[in-house]
Amino acid sequence: MAVMTEPTAPPERPAPGEPHPDSARLADELTSVAGLLMRRLRTQSARSLLSPTQRSALSRLDREGPMTTAALARAEHVRPQSMRATLGYLHEQGLVARAPDPEDGRQSVVSVAERGRTVLAEVRAAKRTWLTHALDTQLSPEERALVAEAVTLLGKVVEG
Repeated sequence: MAVMTEPTAPPERPAPGEPHPDSARLADELTSVAGLLMRRLRTQSARSLLSPTQRSALSRLDREGPMTTAALARAEHVRPQSMRATLGYLHEQGLVARAPDPEDGRQSVVSVAERGRTVLAEVRAAKRTWLTHALDTQLSPEERALVAEAVTLLGKVVEG
C-alpha cells in the first residue's frame, strides 16, 4: 500500500533585491568565524610587540609601497594625528624609514625598513605555522580539501 505524503513547498524565494535567508545566516556565521580566526592569528604574533594598528600600517606599506602619512591614514581609515603617532613608534623601533616627498618637500614619504620586513616575515611565519598545525591536526584530508574549495569561493566573493 502506498503512503500518501504532503507535497513539500518549494523553497522560499526572497523578493528581488532582498537577501536570501540562508545567505543572511551564512553571512552572520562567516563574519563570526572570520573574526575569531583573525583574533586567533593575531595572538600567534603577539611576541612582535606591535599593536594591530601598527602591524596593519606596516603591512600596508609593505604591500602598497611608500606613501605619505596622510595617504596611509586615509587607507587605514584613521586620523592623520593617530597615524603620525603609529608611524612615530614604528620609526623609533627602526621598522620604517622616512624620506622627503619628491613632489612636496614639506612632507615625507614613509617606507618599510629592512628591520620592518624582518618583523613582518616573523609575524607571518608565526601565523602560518599555527594555522598549518591547526589544519593538519584538527581536520581530515577531506575537510582540508573542503577548506581549500571554500577559500577559492571566498576569493570570488571578495573580488566580486
